[in-house]
Amino acid sequence: MPTPHDFVAIGLGPFNLGLACLTDPIDGLDGVFLEAKPEFDWHPGMLLEGTTLQTPFLADLVTLADPTSPFSFLNHLKERGRLYSFYIRESFFPLRAEYVDYCRWAAGRLPAIRFGHRVTAVEYDEAEEVYVVHADRVATGDRAAGGNLTAGGDRVTFRARNLVLGTGTPPYVPDCCRGLPGDVIHSSAYLPNRAALRARRSVTVVGSGQSAAEIYHDLLQDIDEHGYELNWVTRSPRFFPLEYTKLTLEMTSPEYVDYFHALPAATRDRLSAAQKGLYKGINAGLINEIFDLLYRKSLTRPCPTRLMTGTALREVRHDAATGAYTLSLRQEEQGRDLTLTTEGLVLATGYRYEVPAFLAPIADRLRWDEDGRLAVRRDYSVHTTGGGVYVQNAELHTHGFTAPDLGMAAYRNSCILRSLLGREPYPVERSIAFQKFGAPVEEVVAG
Repeated sequence: MPTPHDFVAIGLGPFNLGLACLTDPIDGLDGVFLEAKPEFDWHPGMLLEGTTLQTPFLADLVTLADPTSPFSFLNHLKERGRLYSFYIRESFFPLRAEYVDYCRWAAGRLPAIRFGHRVTAVEYDEAEEVYVVHADRVATGDRAAGGNLTAGGDRVTFRARNLVLGTGTPPYVPDCCRGLPGDVIHSSAYLPNRAALRARRSVTVVGSGQSAAEIYHDLLQDIDEHGYELNWVTRSPRFFPLEYTKLTLEMTSPEYVDYFHALPAATRDRLSAAQKGLYKGINAGLINEIFDLLYRKSLTRPCPTRLMTGTALREVRHDAATGAYTLSLRQEEQGRDLTLTTEGLVLATGYRYEVPAFLAPIADRLRWDEDGRLAVRRDYSVHTTGGGVYVQNAELHTHGFTAPDLGMAAYRNSCILRSLLGREPYPVERSIAFQKFGAPVEEVVAG
């Protein structure tokens, strides 16, 4: 029996990719990273030309943990011959397409990554005290040959003392839209369907975040050429900008995570609902660009578009004969019901975490809260006994809005590595904020 890995990481988005980069130079730490896709990809349906990240380039895979790492974004630019161009551009925010290119560059340098491996089940071997990860090999040309792997046809098995779960957040579709026939799409599939949407006589975007704004802006630019009617419907009372002031950014800090994690679960849930503008808002520059574009489009004649705030989607009906959708809406502030008919329908309704089905065999080894969610400890672990199980971006309800934040990824990975190794290969910051988030503890003065 081969020696077990120290850990198996499942899923390869930016968070586990960052862990792979930080793990690579650590002698004596043996991890393997499994990803079902044949190569690294990240929101391919939203790689619109000119769109940027909402976090600065310092929030790359490694820099905030190790500024000297060869896997930094700046090193990537240097090797691509684009460092001076990026410098002259004078923007902290990388283009989304170049961020994906950077991630692919990093992934191509990491021998621990196994693309084309879809995990089907995870079990626990009590005798060996290891997790047994079963996967189907769904692509060829990967690096799976040799190493700590046993194969049986297209099925392979990995054994490890710990797990790191980075399976991401799948697209969320509201209940009233599930199973709809026709060509309704989620924003995650926008680009492959853009040409078909442009051919419709009317298109409606539902949602209020950055993706909804980017899609609306993209379609608005071509509204004259293609002649469709364009609607943007959101339940939010207004188009909230992403908060990006410096004292607000201090909430993406170890101290705030400490504070948030220690609160009662009900308080955390209430805060999470109120803090959506901190991570789901629209870039202020894009909001202004949309207004300016609307202004220009309306100079000579009314622009055939409507922006409807405070309006909730209640029901959707599809007409098979015409292919159109009838949306039952409610203006919540006025309490008025209305309908809207549209041929194209885009659901920019975000993403929500789902516990992977492959964890079912070890569900009794994981910690759960009263609502059936993973009860994530402060160190990002969820196991009860035995080897450690750690999560990436599954802790919104326990750690707050920092969970999906690229800027906190290196910090979280440093914490996970500290827990795995019992030492700090990358120093973990504990106090970076000027402000105090909880009530001050009164000092007892000796008399």
